[in-house]
Formats: sequence, C-alpha cells, structure tokens
Amino acid sequence: MAKHTEEFKYRVVQEYFNDPIGYRALSKKYGLQHSTVKRWVGWYQTHGMEGLAKKFTHYSAEFKLSVLRYVWDNSISYSQAAIHFNIRNPGILAQWVQLYRHGGLGALEPLHKGRPPTMSTPSKKPSPNQESVAQSHEALLEELNYLRLENAYLKKLQALVQAKEKLARERKRK
Repeated sequence: MAKHTEEFKYRVVQEYFNDPIGYRALSKKYGLQHSTVKRWVGWYQTHGMEGLAKKFTHYSAEFKLSVLRYVWDNSISYSQAAIHFNIRNPGILAQWVQLYRHGGLGALEPLHKGRPPTMSTPSKKPSPNQESVAQSHEALLEELNYLRLENAYLKKLQALVQAKEKLARERKRK
C-alpha cells in the first residue's frame, strides 16, 4: 500500500497553489519533507493527476540513456529530470550514471528480479527406434536376473551367518 494516497497528494498540491504558503511550511503542517512536497507539485504541474498516481515502471536501456543525455545536455538536476520524465525516484538517476560509466549501454539493461529458476529445461531426446528398444529391453532383463541372483545369494549368506551365530551361542551356554 502506498504511504500517501492520490487524494492526499492532490490536497497538499492544491493547498500549495491556493494559499500563500511555501514548501517548508506546508511540509511542516503535514509532517512531510519539503522535497517531497516540491516533487509532488512539480509532478502535478508537468503531468497533472497522472503525476500523482502510483506508478510501477521498468525502463528500457534506451530510455535511461535518453534521460541521462537530457540531464547532461541541459545541465539540470536529477530532481528536475525526474519531474520532467515522471520518474518517481530521482536518486535512481545517479545509479544510472554510475552504471553507464562503468559498463556502458549494456549495464543499463533492466535486470530480472527474483530467484533464478532451479529446474533446468528438459532437453529433447531423440525418439528411440525399435532396435534400440529391443536391445534395452534385453539388457534390462539381464540386469534383473543378475540382481535377483545377487539378492538370493545375500539372503543365503545372511541365513548362514545367523545360523553360525546361533550355534556359537548354544555352545557358549553349555
């Protein structure tokens, strides 16, 4: 949920326009930072009610670069550029500058958020032909017979060990 509703923002902006009161006095009255009130007024002047609406946006690398070029060409602050382009967080522009200086346009590409998928995509296996199916069937039958024999051998061995232990216990009792 947003910290402040659109109606509240609009009321603050309208009070700024209607009353001879500055950003600081208005911010003290409502318990806000004066930069917040200034930003709301700027958004409203530039974009109307849409500027006060809640906004979730992912920006492309080209858009980010155009914003940075606008800032550099016109020598304006990040706050002024954020108001002009309707970007909610002016501090993000400083991050964009750092990313661009360190990695160029590729570093401005939006990142995927969240955990990466843990399951790998299933690889497409070629469909087996009839001969390989018959061969694998025979191999499975051989393995099954081998495992059955091994299981029977181990059961017999275990029975012999238990019988030997039982005989040893009986001799010990006598």
